[in-house]
Amino acid sequence: MTTALSSQATAATAPAPLDSAALYERVKRVIPPMEWPQHAGLVADVLKLKRERNAVVLAHNYQTPEIYHCVSDIVGDSLALARRATESDAEVIVMAGVHFMAETVKLLNPEKTVLIPDAKAGCSLATAITGADVERLRTAHPGVPVVTYVNTTAEVKAAADICCTSGNAVKIVESLGCDEVIFIPDEYLASYVARQTKVKVISWHGHCEVHERFTGEEIQRYRENLDDVVIVAHPECPPDVLDASDFVGSTAEMISYVKREQPKRVVMLTECSMSDNVAAEVPEVEFTRPCNLCPHMKRITLDNIRQALLTLEPRVEVPEAIAEKARASVQRMLAVR
Repeated sequence: MTTALSSQATAATAPAPLDSAALYERVKRVIPPMEWPQHAGLVADVLKLKRERNAVVLAHNYQTPEIYHCVSDIVGDSLALARRATESDAEVIVMAGVHFMAETVKLLNPEKTVLIPDAKAGCSLATAITGADVERLRTAHPGVPVVTYVNTTAEVKAAADICCTSGNAVKIVESLGCDEVIFIPDEYLASYVARQTKVKVISWHGHCEVHERFTGEEIQRYRENLDDVVIVAHPECPPDVLDASDFVGSTAEMISYVKREQPKRVVMLTECSMSDNVAAEVPEVEFTRPCNLCPHMKRITLDNIRQALLTLEPRVEVPEAIAEKARASVQRMLAVR
Protein backbone atom coordinates (compact mmCIF):
# COMPACT_ATOMS: atom_id res chain seq x y z
CA MET A 1 0.00 0.00 0.00
CA THR A 2 1.32 3.42 -0.97
CA THR A 3 0.20 6.52 0.92
CA ALA A 4 0.32 10.19 0.01
CA LEU A 5 -1.12 13.29 1.58
CA SER A 6 -1.73 16.68 -0.03
CA SER A 7 -4.42 19.18 -0.96
CA GLN A 8 -4.91 21.08 -4.18
CA ALA A 9 -7.39 22.97 -6.31
CA THR A 10 -7.31 23.70 -9.99
CA ALA A 11 -8.79 26.38 -12.18
CA ALA A 12 -11.46 25.12 -14.55
CA THR A 13 -11.12 27.14 -17.72
CA ALA A 14 -14.52 26.84 -19.38
CA PRO A 15 -14.81 27.34 -23.14
CA ALA A 16 -16.74 30.28 -24.64
CA PRO A 17 -20.05 30.61 -22.75
CA LEU A 18 -22.39 29.45 -25.52
CA ASP A 19 -20.09 26.98 -27.26
CA SER A 20 -22.22 23.94 -26.48
CA ALA A 21 -20.24 21.57 -28.69
CA ALA A 22 -16.95 22.48 -27.02
CA LEU A 23 -18.52 22.10 -23.59
CA TYR A 24 -19.90 18.68 -24.45
CA GLU A 25 -16.50 17.60 -25.72
CA ARG A 26 -15.29 17.82 -22.12
CA VAL A 27 -17.89 15.39 -20.78
CA LYS A 28 -18.74 13.13 -23.71
CA ARG A 29 -17.15 10.09 -22.05
CA VAL A 30 -19.45 10.32 -19.04
CA ILE A 31 -22.66 12.01 -20.29
CA PRO A 32 -24.54 10.25 -23.13
CA PRO A 33 -25.42 12.43 -26.15
CA MET A 34 -29.15 12.06 -25.49
CA GLU A 35 -28.71 13.56 -22.00
CA TRP A 36 -26.65 16.59 -23.00
CA PRO A 37 -29.54 18.75 -24.32
CA GLN A 38 -31.18 18.77 -20.89
CA HIS A 39 -27.98 20.25 -19.44
CA ALA A 40 -26.91 22.61 -22.22
CA GLY A 41 -29.53 25.33 -21.67
CA LEU A 42 -28.93 25.43 -17.93
CA VAL A 43 -25.16 25.56 -18.47
CA ALA A 44 -25.58 28.55 -20.77
CA ASP A 45 -27.83 30.28 -18.21
CA VAL A 46 -25.33 29.77 -15.38
CA LEU A 47 -22.40 31.04 -17.45
CA LYS A 48 -24.39 34.15 -18.39
CA LEU A 49 -25.44 34.83 -14.78
CA LYS A 50 -21.87 34.42 -13.54
CA ARG A 51 -20.77 37.25 -15.80
CA GLU A 52 -23.68 39.46 -14.77
CA ARG A 53 -23.15 38.86 -11.04
CA ASN A 54 -19.34 38.94 -11.09
CA ALA A 55 -19.52 35.47 -9.59
CA VAL A 56 -17.42 32.33 -9.47
CA VAL A 57 -18.56 28.75 -8.95
CA LEU A 58 -16.45 26.49 -6.77
CA ALA A 59 -17.08 22.81 -7.48
CA HIS A 60 -16.05 19.99 -5.20
CA ASN A 61 -14.69 16.82 -6.78
CA TYR A 62 -17.92 15.00 -5.93
CA GLN A 63 -20.09 17.23 -8.10
CA THR A 64 -21.61 15.80 -11.28
CA PRO A 65 -19.67 16.28 -14.53
CA GLU A 66 -21.99 18.91 -16.03
CA ILE A 67 -21.29 21.10 -12.98
CA TYR A 68 -17.64 20.16 -12.46
CA HIS A 69 -16.52 20.47 -16.07
CA CYS A 70 -18.96 22.95 -17.56
CA VAL A 71 -19.81 25.77 -15.13
CA SER A 72 -17.13 25.73 -12.44
CA ASP A 73 -14.26 28.20 -12.23
CA ILE A 74 -12.25 26.38 -9.57
CA VAL A 75 -12.41 22.66 -8.75
CA GLY A 76 -10.82 20.68 -5.97
CA ASP A 77 -11.25 19.49 -2.40
CA SER A 78 -13.04 21.52 0.24
CA LEU A 79 -10.26 23.53 1.84
CA ALA A 80 -8.35 24.06 -1.38
CA LEU A 81 -11.48 25.60 -2.86
CA ALA A 82 -11.78 28.00 0.08
CA ARG A 83 -8.14 29.02 -0.25
CA ARG A 84 -8.39 29.59 -3.99
CA ALA A 85 -11.54 31.67 -3.48
CA THR A 86 -9.47 34.21 -1.56
CA GLU A 87 -7.47 34.83 -4.73
CA SER A 88 -10.53 35.72 -6.81
CA ASP A 89 -11.78 39.27 -7.32
CA ALA A 90 -15.37 38.00 -7.75
CA GLU A 91 -18.00 39.60 -5.54
CA VAL A 92 -20.15 36.46 -5.32
CA ILE A 93 -19.00 32.91 -4.59
CA VAL A 94 -21.26 29.92 -5.23
CA MET A 95 -20.21 26.75 -3.41
CA ALA A 96 -21.21 23.68 -5.39
CA GLY A 97 -20.61 21.43 -2.44
CA VAL A 98 -22.02 20.96 1.05
CA HIS A 99 -22.77 23.42 3.82
CA PHE A 100 -19.60 23.07 5.92
CA MET A 101 -17.58 23.86 2.79
CA ALA A 102 -19.57 27.02 2.20
CA GLU A 103 -19.02 28.00 5.83
CA THR A 104 -15.27 27.56 5.42
CA VAL A 105 -15.32 29.70 2.29
CA LYS A 106 -17.19 32.39 4.24
CA LEU A 107 -14.66 32.22 7.09
CA LEU A 108 -11.82 32.96 4.69
CA ASN A 109 -13.82 35.43 2.57
CA PRO A 110 -15.89 37.33 5.15
CA GLU A 111 -16.53 40.37 2.95
CA LYS A 112 -17.91 38.40 0.00
CA THR A 113 -21.38 37.04 -0.70
CA VAL A 114 -21.21 33.25 -0.33
CA LEU A 115 -24.10 31.16 -1.65
CA ILE A 116 -25.00 27.50 -1.16
CA PRO A 117 -27.55 26.38 -3.80
CA ASP A 118 -29.30 24.08 -1.31
CA ALA A 119 -28.97 24.92 2.38
CA LYS A 120 -29.92 21.33 3.26
CA ALA A 121 -26.76 19.94 1.63
CA GLY A 122 -25.17 18.54 4.77
CA CYS A 123 -22.56 15.95 5.74
CA SER A 124 -22.66 12.91 8.03
CA LEU A 125 -19.30 13.91 9.51
CA ALA A 126 -20.35 17.50 10.16
CA THR A 127 -23.43 16.28 12.06
CA ALA A 128 -21.47 13.65 14.00
CA ILE A 129 -20.12 16.10 16.59
CA THR A 130 -21.03 19.41 18.21
CA GLY A 131 -19.15 22.14 20.00
CA ALA A 132 -20.52 20.79 23.28
CA ASP A 133 -19.06 17.37 22.44
CA VAL A 134 -15.66 18.99 21.94
CA GLU A 135 -15.87 20.62 25.37
CA ARG A 136 -16.73 17.26 26.95
CA LEU A 137 -13.69 15.72 25.27
CA ARG A 138 -11.52 18.50 26.65
CA THR A 139 -12.87 17.83 30.15
CA ALA A 140 -12.14 14.11 29.80
CA HIS A 141 -8.64 14.76 28.46
CA PRO A 142 -7.40 17.99 30.07
CA GLY A 143 -4.58 19.76 28.27
CA VAL A 144 -4.79 17.60 25.12
CA PRO A 145 -5.09 19.70 21.93
CA VAL A 146 -8.05 19.17 19.60
CA VAL A 147 -7.49 18.70 15.87
CA THR A 148 -10.64 18.88 13.79
CA TYR A 149 -11.09 17.68 10.25
CA VAL A 150 -12.44 20.42 7.97
CA ASN A 151 -15.58 18.28 7.51
CA THR A 152 -17.13 19.98 10.55
CA THR A 153 -19.31 22.98 11.30
CA ALA A 154 -17.89 26.41 12.10
CA GLU A 155 -19.04 25.86 15.69
CA VAL A 156 -16.81 22.78 15.99
CA LYS A 157 -13.89 24.52 14.30
CA ALA A 158 -14.28 27.34 16.83
CA ALA A 159 -14.12 24.84 19.71
CA ALA A 160 -10.99 23.13 18.34
CA ASP A 161 -7.36 24.26 18.36
CA ILE A 162 -6.51 23.64 14.72
CA CYS A 163 -8.05 22.21 11.54
CA CYS A 164 -6.69 19.66 9.11
CA THR A 165 -7.57 18.04 5.81
CA SER A 166 -7.15 14.43 4.78
CA GLY A 167 -4.14 15.69 2.86
CA ASN A 168 -2.25 17.30 5.74
CA ALA A 169 -3.64 15.48 8.80
CA VAL A 170 -0.38 13.76 9.76
CA LYS A 171 1.64 16.95 9.31
CA ILE A 172 -0.81 18.94 11.43
CA VAL A 173 -0.83 16.37 14.24
CA GLU A 174 2.96 16.24 14.35
CA SER A 175 3.28 20.04 14.14
CA LEU A 176 1.75 20.36 17.62
CA GLY A 177 4.74 18.68 19.28
CA CYS A 178 2.51 16.74 21.70
CA ASP A 179 2.49 13.14 22.85
CA GLU A 180 -1.24 12.86 22.24
CA VAL A 181 -4.04 14.68 20.43
CA ILE A 182 -7.81 14.51 20.20
CA PHE A 183 -8.71 13.98 16.53
CA ILE A 184 -12.31 14.58 15.44
CA PRO A 185 -14.72 13.54 14.03
CA ASP A 186 -13.74 10.78 11.56
CA GLU A 187 -12.81 7.58 13.36
CA TYR A 188 -11.27 5.96 10.29
CA LEU A 189 -9.17 8.97 9.32
CA ALA A 190 -8.01 9.13 12.95
CA SER A 191 -7.02 5.46 12.77
CA TYR A 192 -5.13 6.12 9.54
CA VAL A 193 -3.28 9.07 11.09
CA ALA A 194 -2.42 7.00 14.17
CA ARG A 195 -0.74 4.44 11.93
CA GLN A 196 1.41 7.15 10.33
CA THR A 197 2.71 8.81 13.51
CA LYS A 198 3.98 8.02 17.01
CA VAL A 199 1.55 10.53 18.52
CA LYS A 200 -1.30 8.93 20.49
CA VAL A 201 -4.58 9.73 18.74
CA ILE A 202 -7.83 9.93 20.71
CA SER A 203 -10.66 9.54 18.21
CA TRP A 204 -14.38 10.21 17.91
CA HIS A 205 -17.00 7.87 16.39
CA GLY A 206 -17.99 9.83 13.27
CA HIS A 207 -17.97 8.26 9.81
CA CYS A 208 -18.45 9.38 6.22
CA GLU A 209 -21.57 7.67 4.91
CA VAL A 210 -19.95 7.30 1.48
CA HIS A 211 -16.60 5.83 2.48
CA GLU A 212 -17.68 3.71 5.46
CA ARG A 213 -19.69 1.43 3.14
CA PHE A 214 -16.64 0.05 1.32
CA THR A 215 -15.34 -3.30 2.58
CA GLY A 216 -12.26 -5.46 2.24
CA GLU A 217 -14.45 -8.23 0.81
CA GLU A 218 -15.58 -5.88 -1.93
CA ILE A 219 -11.97 -5.23 -2.91
CA GLN A 220 -11.29 -8.95 -3.00
CA ARG A 221 -14.15 -9.41 -5.47
CA TYR A 222 -12.71 -6.71 -7.72
CA ARG A 223 -9.32 -8.43 -7.72
CA GLU A 224 -10.88 -11.82 -8.51
CA ASN A 225 -12.92 -10.48 -11.43
CA LEU A 226 -10.76 -7.73 -12.94
CA ASP A 227 -7.29 -8.40 -14.29
CA ASP A 228 -4.60 -5.79 -13.54
CA VAL A 229 -6.97 -3.67 -11.47
CA VAL A 230 -5.48 -0.93 -9.29
CA ILE A 231 -7.40 -0.03 -6.12
CA VAL A 232 -7.15 3.60 -4.97
CA ALA A 233 -8.75 4.52 -1.62
CA HIS A 234 -9.50 7.55 0.53
CA PRO A 235 -8.36 7.39 4.18
CA GLU A 236 -11.98 7.88 5.37
CA CYS A 237 -12.48 4.21 4.38
CA PRO A 238 -12.31 1.45 7.04
CA PRO A 239 -8.84 0.09 7.93
CA ASP A 240 -9.35 -3.26 6.16
CA VAL A 241 -10.11 -1.38 2.94
CA LEU A 242 -6.94 0.69 3.23
CA ASP A 243 -4.88 -2.42 3.91
CA ALA A 244 -6.23 -4.09 0.77
CA SER A 245 -5.69 -1.06 -1.49
CA ASP A 246 -2.74 -0.25 -3.73
CA PHE A 247 -2.73 3.48 -3.00
CA VAL A 248 -4.22 5.57 -0.20
CA GLY A 249 -4.40 9.34 -0.33
CA SER A 250 -6.47 12.46 -0.10
CA THR A 251 -8.99 13.38 -2.77
CA ALA A 252 -6.41 15.44 -4.62
CA GLU A 253 -3.74 12.75 -4.33
CA MET A 254 -6.08 10.06 -5.65
CA ILE A 255 -6.73 12.16 -8.73
CA SER A 256 -3.05 12.98 -9.21
CA TYR A 257 -2.10 9.32 -8.84
CA VAL A 258 -4.49 8.14 -11.54
CA LYS A 259 -3.49 10.92 -13.94
CA ARG A 260 0.21 10.31 -13.32
CA GLU A 261 0.30 6.51 -13.29
CA GLN A 262 -2.42 5.92 -15.94
CA PRO A 263 -3.25 2.38 -14.74
CA LYS A 264 -4.94 0.16 -17.29
CA ARG A 265 -7.93 -0.39 -14.99
CA VAL A 266 -8.77 1.39 -11.75
CA VAL A 267 -11.29 1.38 -8.94
CA MET A 268 -11.47 4.63 -6.98
CA LEU A 269 -12.98 3.97 -3.56
CA THR A 270 -14.72 7.28 -3.11
CA GLU A 271 -17.83 9.11 -4.35
CA CYS A 272 -19.09 8.10 -7.81
CA SER A 273 -19.01 11.48 -9.48
CA MET A 274 -15.34 11.89 -8.68
CA SER A 275 -14.61 8.81 -10.78
CA ASP A 276 -16.72 10.29 -13.59
CA ASN A 277 -14.85 13.59 -13.44
CA VAL A 278 -11.44 11.93 -13.58
CA ALA A 279 -12.58 9.51 -16.30
CA ALA A 280 -13.53 12.48 -18.47
CA GLU A 281 -9.88 13.60 -18.38
CA VAL A 282 -8.03 10.27 -18.75
CA PRO A 283 -9.67 8.34 -21.62
CA GLU A 284 -6.90 5.72 -21.64
CA VAL A 285 -7.91 4.44 -18.19
CA GLU A 286 -10.82 2.04 -17.69
CA PHE A 287 -12.85 2.91 -14.58
CA THR A 288 -14.91 0.45 -12.59
CA ARG A 289 -17.24 2.54 -10.42
CA PRO A 290 -18.29 1.26 -7.00
CA CYS A 291 -20.95 4.02 -7.05
CA ASN A 292 -21.43 5.03 -3.46
CA LEU A 293 -23.23 8.33 -4.02
CA CYS A 294 -23.23 11.21 -1.54
CA PRO A 295 -26.89 12.22 -1.22
CA HIS A 296 -25.88 15.63 0.14
CA MET A 297 -23.63 16.51 -2.79
CA LYS A 298 -26.40 15.48 -5.15
CA ARG A 299 -28.64 18.19 -3.73
CA ILE A 300 -26.60 20.62 -5.80
CA THR A 301 -27.85 20.87 -9.39
CA LEU A 302 -27.45 23.14 -12.37
CA ASP A 303 -30.97 24.36 -11.75
CA ASN A 304 -30.43 25.45 -8.16
CA ILE A 305 -27.04 26.97 -9.03
CA ARG A 306 -28.90 29.07 -11.58
CA GLN A 307 -31.55 29.96 -9.00
CA ALA A 308 -28.93 30.96 -6.44
CA LEU A 309 -27.31 33.30 -8.95
CA LEU A 310 -30.69 34.79 -9.85
CA THR A 311 -31.79 35.46 -6.27
CA LEU A 312 -28.42 35.65 -4.46
CA GLU A 313 -29.90 33.20 -1.95
CA PRO A 314 -29.43 31.11 0.19
CA ARG A 315 -26.58 33.13 1.70
CA VAL A 316 -24.14 31.60 4.14
CA GLU A 317 -23.44 33.61 7.28
CA VAL A 318 -21.40 32.70 10.36
CA PRO A 319 -21.97 34.64 13.61
CA GLU A 320 -18.86 36.70 14.28
CA ALA A 321 -18.37 35.27 17.78
CA ILE A 322 -18.01 31.83 16.18
CA ALA A 323 -16.34 33.01 12.98
CA GLU A 324 -13.41 34.67 14.74
CA LYS A 325 -12.43 31.50 16.62
CA ALA A 326 -13.20 29.17 13.70
CA ARG A 327 -11.18 31.33 11.32
CA ALA A 328 -8.23 31.20 13.71
CA SER A 329 -8.42 27.40 13.75
CA VAL A 330 -8.31 27.31 9.95
CA GLN A 331 -5.54 29.90 9.74
CA ARG A 332 -3.37 27.97 12.21
CA MET A 333 -3.56 25.06 9.81
CA LEU A 334 -2.67 27.23 6.84
CA ALA A 335 0.42 28.47 8.70
CA VAL A 336 1.83 24.92 8.93
CA ARG A 337 4.19 24.29 6.02
